[in-house]
Amino acid sequence: MRKLISSLALAAAAFTSPAFAEDIAITGGRAFTNGGSGEVENATILVSDGKITSVTSGGSVPDGYRVIDASGKWVTAGFMAADTTLGLSEVALSGGIVDSSAPREKNVIGISVVPAYNPASAFIANTRIEGVTRAMTRMTNTGDMWLGLGAIVKMSDDDAIAAEKAFLAIDLDEGAATEVGGSRAILWHKLNEKFDAAKTKMDKAAESDDDDNKKKDAKKPSAEDAAMNAVLSGDMPIYAIVNRKADIEQLIAFKNRFGVNVILGGAGEAWMLADALAAAGIPVVLDPSANLPGNFDVLGRTSAAAGRLHAAGVKVAFIPPGTPNARLVVQNAGIAVSMGMPWEAAMDALTVNPAEIFGLADSYGKLADGMDADIVVWDGDPIEVMSSPDAVLIAGDEYPLVSRQTKLRDRYKDLDRSPAFDR
Repeated sequence: MRKLISSLALAAAAFTSPAFAEDIAITGGRAFTNGGSGEVENATILVSDGKITSVTSGGSVPDGYRVIDASGKWVTAGFMAADTTLGLSEVALSGGIVDSSAPREKNVIGISVVPAYNPASAFIANTRIEGVTRAMTRMTNTGDMWLGLGAIVKMSDDDAIAAEKAFLAIDLDEGAATEVGGSRAILWHKLNEKFDAAKTKMDKAAESDDDDNKKKDAKKPSAEDAAMNAVLSGDMPIYAIVNRKADIEQLIAFKNRFGVNVILGGAGEAWMLADALAAAGIPVVLDPSANLPGNFDVLGRTSAAAGRLHAAGVKVAFIPPGTPNARLVVQNAGIAVSMGMPWEAAMDALTVNPAEIFGLADSYGKLADGMDADIVVWDGDPIEVMSSPDAVLIAGDEYPLVSRQTKLRDRYKDLDRSPAFDR
């Protein structure tokens, strides 16, 4: 169990919003600037206006900077949970609306989840106090295979959207095939048919670009057309939920046919095709804690998959074991290490890899000049289950290590039992 937050820290954190952006220096720590590499001892990390301005060993602190002493501690970039419904779902079975699910809707290709995103969700604070500062969030259920446009979000109280239309999510698993004709044969036919039609439409539009009159008369593309055009032009990846080896082979062929960027999610049997995925340049997002054959799509699922994929040269990121426990993506990294993945690679899979996979590498994932100041100070090895954060910064704002769960814990942990309750 993670250590309890001290009463002094709670007293200092009288509210959950961070202070206004300030100049901060994090000093004396053992910093890992590039995922699991780029180690800097006795690091001085300067933060100004939400950005990292320098990372040096034993550097001086300018006047006016508030100092966070990280002596004897570890410092990393904030971690990312690579597949969640954070901000779109709350407590299961609560009876309220679940914004990640639209079972009666079909063909939601151009619909973004951002208007439904709730940065005040209790799960946000639960997640960030464990060192996870960013997450991918998406729809999980519709009336067919299309799951709309997912987003990358910061675990912050405001300015939370890091990338609004980060990917087009498509479910190509058994559940989607049930909704789309009742057979994978129908599902894959309809997928290819949709992309054939979209490519033909986009090519025709490109042919008419030289005609000025047609340009003037051209209508603004629909949300669906805009999304398909972005995918086909390589500006937006597909996040494809696929587990079965045979279906992953179909996905590789689909990528090669249309030349689109594909991210493989779920990936229960992906390790069986590790070399082919590496050759195709398809990154894999998976849950190392999922290691049982829950259905016929995942008979070959194993916690050793992450290490095997990494060894073959596949870029890997981690899915947490469910959105309410999105913070346990860190524990999943530990599971991957225990099953053969190098520690450095697991750290990459929490930081630089998801940044590259989801198009954020220019601003997030490393401790380097000009990067967003998503920084976590840990009391030990971040992947060790008994370690926990001592400080969490998101875009330069330090957040108190407080959530609804910690408040409830502290409210009820020392109840004064009256004789009426004694037995």
